[in-house]
Amino acid sequence: MKIFICASKYNYKYIPEIKKELEGLGHEITLPNSFDDPFVENRTREESAEKHVQLKQKFFREQVKKIEDNDVILVVNFEKNGQKDYIGGATFLEMYKAFELGKKIFLYNPIPDNIMKDEIIGFAPTVIKGELLEIK
Repeated sequence: MKIFICASKYNYKYIPEIKKELEGLGHEITLPNSFDDPFVENRTREESAEKHVQLKQKFFREQVKKIEDNDVILVVNFEKNGQKDYIGGATFLEMYKAFELGKKIFLYNPIPDNIMKDEIIGFAPTVIKGELLEIK
């Protein structure tokens, strides 16, 4: 199965081990935008508002292609700044696009209890609670 891993850049540290385990199970993995340089967006924002907008637009276009090219998405949602099971704006948009395209959505951890909870429930994701064998 082809899996696109989505996550906040603050949760990228969990991805290498998850990727390794999924590949060991025979899956093909696509990594998130800026995985190799997680804080490129922060630097670009400091550099120029215009360059930041251009980078965000580039990332939005790339994530659509990644979702189209994969069978499912796996949202790696751990804590960020005290917010349990964090899902940020860009990841939420990836989930929406996956839903729109009829792709399966898996959450590594439960749906966060925040303002987007009802919308995330509406995507009908499968919460795997860290059990990668549940991705099928």
